[in-house]
Amino acid sequence: MENITNTTLEKIQQHIEPLRQEIIQHKVYGVINDLEDLRIFMEYHIYAVWDFMSLLKALQINLTCTSIPWFPVGSGNTRSLINEIVAGEESDVDALGNKKSHFEMYLDAMEQCGADISAIGRFIDALKSGETMNAAYQAAGTPVEARDFVDFTFQVIHGKQAHVQASTFTFGREDLIPNMFLTMVNDLNQKFPDQISLFKYYLDRHIEVDGDHHSHLALEMTAELCGINEAHWIAAEEMSMESLRKRTRLWDGAYQAIMNRKKQ
Repeated sequence: MENITNTTLEKIQQHIEPLRQEIIQHKVYGVINDLEDLRIFMEYHIYAVWDFMSLLKALQINLTCTSIPWFPVGSGNTRSLINEIVAGEESDVDALGNKKSHFEMYLDAMEQCGADISAIGRFIDALKSGETMNAAYQAAGTPVEARDFVDFTFQVIHGKQAHVQASTFTFGREDLIPNMFLTMVNDLNQKFPDQISLFKYYLDRHIEVDGDHHSHLALEMTAELCGINEAHWIAAEEMSMESLRKRTRLWDGAYQAIMNRKKQ
């Protein structure tokens, strides 16, 4: 079974590679030339950082017992895998040595950079007060591309299919940060260390934790949940590809917003 599973994982990775390359080579990275461009990009990207955490918690709810009374749910292996990923994403160490989620670390980076965090704040506050997702979008003035991205993620969440959630998490949300973007951030950090250092730390930490250790855990989790069920593997690939298409559209929105700013 292990050989079959590994072969299937490799096939999915091969099939989604063109979509991954569209994101890695996206034109948005080439137009981020100053702090204001980066701020606009971050104001779009924050929605992907937030709903990543929501997808992660949906997996934890699906694969472990999060209610009382407690009962063993699923396999001990998948429980271990998802709990380890959650711990790393929800309570990592920030640049000052404080325990924070990656979402909170990103917000800190946005504040330091001078990006607007009021919109995502209104979005979160609206949801906390019991408003619908659409009402939260309206309160925040969320860009349509970000709405579509989050709506797809919550379609996966509400579907409650663990194998689909896991595959979307693993293949659709894995590390997609190109070297050219990292080089640009490093250059900006040298010029403006008081405004970029937290974002640089976030990216470095994201690559270190998510791009290495967590990606291996996620692959193992997806493989176990799909097993030898061909229908599960087909759904896993289809939803992963759609997730990548949504990310491309999110980047399209950020690109257009940056270009509109440059024309002013």
